[in-house]
Amino acid sequence: MRYGYWTPVFGGWLRNVADEGMEASWDYTRRLTQRAEQIGYDLTLIAELNLNDIKGVEQPALDAWSTAAALAAVTETIELMVAVRPNFHHPALFAKAAANIDRIAGGRLALNVVSSWWADEAKQYGLQFDEHDDRYARTAEWLTVVDGLWTEDRFSFAGQFYRTENAICAPKPAKRPTVYAGGESEKAKTLIAALCDAYVMHGDPVDAIAPKIADMAARRQAAGGVPMQYGMAAYAIVRDSEAEAQRELERITTVTDLPAGYANFDQWLSGTQLERDLKIQEYSVSNRGLRPHLVGTPEQLRQRIADYEGVGLDLLLLQMSPQAEEMERFAAQVMGTA
Repeated sequence: MRYGYWTPVFGGWLRNVADEGMEASWDYTRRLTQRAEQIGYDLTLIAELNLNDIKGVEQPALDAWSTAAALAAVTETIELMVAVRPNFHHPALFAKAAANIDRIAGGRLALNVVSSWWADEAKQYGLQFDEHDDRYARTAEWLTVVDGLWTEDRFSFAGQFYRTENAICAPKPAKRPTVYAGGESEKAKTLIAALCDAYVMHGDPVDAIAPKIADMAARRQAAGGVPMQYGMAAYAIVRDSEAEAQRELERITTVTDLPAGYANFDQWLSGTQLERDLKIQEYSVSNRGLRPHLVGTPEQLRQRIADYEGVGLDLLLLQMSPQAEEMERFAAQVMGTA
């Protein structure tokens, strides 16, 4: 298993806890990433949103790509998986900038291609926002242009969304960046199997992840590509006893005063008490991070991780809080590297 973590560009991951002790700042990000290298983490995912989806839109959110360029210059081994939304970046200009960042990083750049979902953000910034099917048509063209510029001396393309004429990208990336992507619609999975290198999923139990990996592996084989990598988001809590871990879980999911974001959480009070509790857990941590239930003792987490490895998962993208302290604990007690 490879271990990655989400760079806390929003100042944390808990919607029910206002101050998690990890500010959205370059200083915190730099120190966290350098320490992550030292204690054995393989990768960091740097999310790209111009608005703060976790703490509220009025709160700071670090820019993904300038942060990635800065991290490339002050790190040595960690893979920098940076989210990119095709409708916000012209592919030819992006290919040029990303190749330069990869050169700075010595071949450690990777892309997490995300089809935009937040219409209000696009409206605020005056950016193009596509309906669902158009997103994937745009993304297919975007990936074609980026890859063409990275691999050919001159690249021409004429599509519905983009056009280039004998465009040059030099220098090329030091190593062609791995392209990660996620999505659960038919169009998303078809595109990813054909054009991407790795499939990343929201958190789910092993019995839900196993058929997703099997399905994507079959699609990839049918598309004639080399085997894909598979990653999953998860929120991790490791403690010396299961009771301690459950107390921490209760702390981060207990709602006292409703955050402003709950106004966008449809009918969160509806249904049975069980439904309400499940909805609160889904809202408390993004990307369905609590569904894998990486909550418990080191022995319990190692066994659950082994179960995921057994069905073909090879990358965990972890959120923790507070990130620096919990990453130290996880590395020492679960990874055995700190």
